[in-house]
Amino acid sequence: MNEKDEALIWKTEKTEKLLHTPVFDVLQQTETASGGLRADYVAMTAPDWVVIVPVFGESFVTVRQWRHGEDKLTTEFPGGVMNAGEDPAESAKRELLEETGFLAGKLTLLGSCSPNPALFKNHFHCFLAEELVQTGKQALDEDELLNYSLKPMADFIENFGKGEYSHAFTGTALAFYLRHIGFVPGGKNPEK
Repeated sequence: MNEKDEALIWKTEKTEKLLHTPVFDVLQQTETASGGLRADYVAMTAPDWVVIVPVFGESFVTVRQWRHGEDKLTTEFPGGVMNAGEDPAESAKRELLEETGFLAGKLTLLGSCSPNPALFKNHFHCFLAEELVQTGKQALDEDELLNYSLKPMADFIENFGKGEYSHAFTGTALAFYLRHIGFVPGGKNPEK
């Protein structure tokens, strides 16, 4: 790290929990910048999440569900909250099976990132699921109301960012997937 970057670092002096919810905790952090500026910031802690890009032939396995923050139905890749102490790959296998009834014969980590480093302290991990076996049995939580379906890859990619295809985690997972298959903007790209 160079000297200019070191000047950007803030040090946390004190952390206070403002709110505890079943999904996340809201913290207030008193922080000081290298130049002496002192201020309070809000951050949230939550378990890590997983998102799965399930490939079945020339289609993605997707889920459609109600999103309370948006007050609308969305179509997205399956995923969910990791259980405490759970390995990200095991969590991805579990979430895929629970939400879609598909077993992954092959699972590949595509990448991990922060959902929003300005506010959240957790990360999400994205996996490619291949060699899928359809069991036909979902195992949804009581309040988890969703349908799964196969969406042709080309249509899904074409529609992302429009209407019901609005979940940013799905967009990030899609970018990880495109990098994985060798997509290069303006370059020679794989035939799909």
